[in-house]
Amino acid sequence: MCMAKKLSVFFFLLMLLLTSCYRERTSSRFQLDDTLMIADTLTQAEQDSLTFLHTHHYSENFNFIVRSDSLLLLRQLPADPSPLPVSDEEVLPLSEETEALPSDSFAVYKNQELVVADIHIIPADSVDSVWVQVATENFELGWAHEKVLLENVDPNDPISQFISTFSDVHTLIFLVIIILMGVGYLLRKLLKRNAKIVHFNDIDSFYPMLLALIVASSATFYASIQMFAPEAWRAFYFHPSLNPFSQPPLLGIFLASVWAMLIVGIAALDDTVRHLRFNDAFLYLCGLAAVCAFNYILFSISTLYYIGYILLVIYMVFAVRLYIRRNPHK
Repeated sequence: MCMAKKLSVFFFLLMLLLTSCYRERTSSRFQLDDTLMIADTLTQAEQDSLTFLHTHHYSENFNFIVRSDSLLLLRQLPADPSPLPVSDEEVLPLSEETEALPSDSFAVYKNQELVVADIHIIPADSVDSVWVQVATENFELGWAHEKVLLENVDPNDPISQFISTFSDVHTLIFLVIIILMGVGYLLRKLLKRNAKIVHFNDIDSFYPMLLALIVASSATFYASIQMFAPEAWRAFYFHPSLNPFSQPPLLGIFLASVWAMLIVGIAALDDTVRHLRFNDAFLYLCGLAAVCAFNYILFSISTLYYIGYILLVIYMVFAVRLYIRRNPHK
């Protein structure tokens, strides 16, 4: 009962903290709606810039950091350098004379910070119509295709960088291999010793099972956002926040589930330490972490093929039935 009261107080204080951190987002999603109400007072160039911000989620003065080993930038835009607003309706003709000139380029390297200085639309460019000029830490200016730039940089925000690293294909393959090896080894060791393990030989606590279910459902929800609302996730990638109240409902629910993992994880840790000796508690928590990691990999990948929804229902029924059978008095 005492533990439940502590968790209630902790959860209440956390909600107060998140609410106090609330501020109106300045991303294009909200800024554009407010600005369109006074569109008559804006120039065409300003309206085009806001439209670009709404569709691409970044604009001038946006900060990036180089993710790849190096990124090549051109000192000169390979076209007529006359000013052009960000608009798809105006065509900037490519200059044959400029194309014939040798390209003066320079490289920027990993972890260097960049800031967007200018954006030009060149519809005649068959590779990528959007050219972005960035300024480096050394006050050098360089141009790159938007596609090339975004493939080699991340928004200069730790949450965005974490999302990029965690979403990398090579990282995911490495994690899958390591997690599967770890899960197999731990389960074999735990079952051989007849040790405590979540679901099968669980401790007298509801929180470990609840944590495993939250991870599975969050992974399914995350994959669903990737499939059905990729633009919402892209906007979050460029303008991230850990505050669920500052995001649209879809992302707010996902962020709330992330906070729920943290809160329930603390409760599971506390209950495990109270029920088991140190060595047994350590093994149990390692097994719980392995099961949660396996749930993340399984449901985030299987949901992309629509199988995850069926598996999630089966898994929830399986876990709850095992818990009720083991603890009928609760």
